[in-house]
Amino acid sequence: MLGVSAPTTMMLWGQVDGSFVGLDVVVAVVSLVAALAQLWWPVSGALVATLLAAISPVATPAATLGALQAAQCGRFGVAGAVAAAGIAAHLVQALWRPNSGISFGWWLLLICAAYGALLGWGALARSRRALLISLRERARRAETEQGRRIAEARMAERRKLAREMHDVLAHRLSLVATHAGALEYRPDSSPDQLARAAGVVRSGVHQALEELRQVIGLLREENDLLDEREPWPTLADLPDLIAEACQAGQDVRISDELPGAVPPATGRTGYRVVQEGLTNARKHAPGQPVEVQLRGTPGTPLLITITNPMPPLGAAPTAPSSGIGLVGLTERVRLDGGQLDHHSTDGRFRLHARLPWPA
Repeated sequence: MLGVSAPTTMMLWGQVDGSFVGLDVVVAVVSLVAALAQLWWPVSGALVATLLAAISPVATPAATLGALQAAQCGRFGVAGAVAAAGIAAHLVQALWRPNSGISFGWWLLLICAAYGALLGWGALARSRRALLISLRERARRAETEQGRRIAEARMAERRKLAREMHDVLAHRLSLVATHAGALEYRPDSSPDQLARAAGVVRSGVHQALEELRQVIGLLREENDLLDEREPWPTLADLPDLIAEACQAGQDVRISDELPGAVPPATGRTGYRVVQEGLTNARKHAPGQPVEVQLRGTPGTPLLITITNPMPPLGAAPTAPSSGIGLVGLTERVRLDGGQLDHHSTDGRFRLHARLPWPA
């Protein structure tokens, strides 16, 4: 408003000795109101100031400001129409109130150049503002996308850890349940046998709590620290897993026909397949022998087959089952590019995994 008020006052002062002083004062006041209205209604305010400019030169600052506002806020076609109306209004003004200090031709050229410059300036300002808005929006979207990717990465890592926690704890707690069941159903065992079974239960619970504590600790850490965890077991750790199962009284017969070490990623998945197979057999077919067969060579699939006799009809599992162990294992194998199949045939349960083994 100060930028319009000052030149309007100066032009009004220059018209004091004229015969249209009263008219100029009224036009000056109304043009200032129109300039103020341009903050909310750029085109309407500009047109009102343009009409006033045809009556008195004191409205020229408000009219030119209106052309600039229309170019900044409206479409280029509308702003061009406002500028053309401003030129026409000043042409009318020059015809009935000519300026004695400059010729009509130069006056018209000056007005056209001024409105052209205002139109270009406003269009440039509008384009710059639109560009800044677009850049801010892109930056906001990029930040949102980055946040979404980070959240997805964290969620994927936590799902992976949740699967590991299920696999580890289900195996460990099934061992504990087996020994606890022996304590319950064989109260007549010798004190040494009872003490040994109680020691296994205590050790198993301690190990399960320790593994649970490790996994929960990893879930609380940031993603850049999750990769520093201890490596998960692979097929190279299979002898320890078989030894634990045998110590719990499970009859495990393994046939290892692998020519050498398998890749770590494939070995981790293979280990979980064997672990889940032993856990299922221990839960649903306690006391039954379990056969584990490993076959494959580099360049051909790694084949893991686990079979055990089906439990008698109506037999209850020795430990509660969530029903998601094989579902999660199937997803794990699929993500590694393999296939998992499980079914019952001729009174035997068969779990078969097929994992890729690059050459």
